[in-house]
Amino acid sequence: MNPDMLNTLGTYIWALDYGSVLVFALTGALVASRAQLDIIGFIFMASLTAVGGGTLRDLVLGRDPVFWVAQPELIIIAAAAAFLVFWTAHLLESRYRWLLWLDAIALAVAVPAGVGVALVGGFGPVIVVIAGVITGTMGGLMRDVVGNEVPLILKGSELYLTCTFGGAVAALLLVWLGLPRSAALTGGGLTVFLLRAGTLIWGWSLPAYKPRPPRTRG
Repeated sequence: MNPDMLNTLGTYIWALDYGSVLVFALTGALVASRAQLDIIGFIFMASLTAVGGGTLRDLVLGRDPVFWVAQPELIIIAAAAAFLVFWTAHLLESRYRWLLWLDAIALAVAVPAGVGVALVGGFGPVIVVIAGVITGTMGGLMRDVVGNEVPLILKGSELYLTCTFGGAVAALLLVWLGLPRSAALTGGGLTVFLLRAGTLIWGWSLPAYKPRPPRTRG
């Protein structure tokens, strides 16, 4: 990849990181509103959700410094999102429904961001997919655990983890097929969102494990 293409891809990944921070921060603040926290609690929840997945990704990939340490304005964006939700959450008819759809958008932005970071780092296919899944899921998992919500990632009917995995694999396949990496990342993000939207609208799901009674010897 020539330097100009690398710079363009880096700018695109930078934009994805900013977008995922903003939207994930909104979801964290919505969980804070459901828990009836004060404004500091809102900022904490928004920031934790916004940077949690990307932080773990960067630690796993050995990036130094972690992305929000290099760009501290990301925390300011998360705090601004927290203030916005603090003053407007009461206007929403169903905060949980808003949470689900905003989370779907955040996943569609965060997964390709994680995939892109790993691609630029020169990692192999397995690590690229894992980086995408980590970036998409870990912030929301931290949000739900700290907010005393049932984590979406543990709800089998939500196809949550499956959506992130499918999007990361789709982005990788599009790169393998020869698409420009920015286009491949966009395709991966659309895959995540369409799978998640299908879950929310039509109830798409995969068969879940059902325990069977132990066999008895006759």
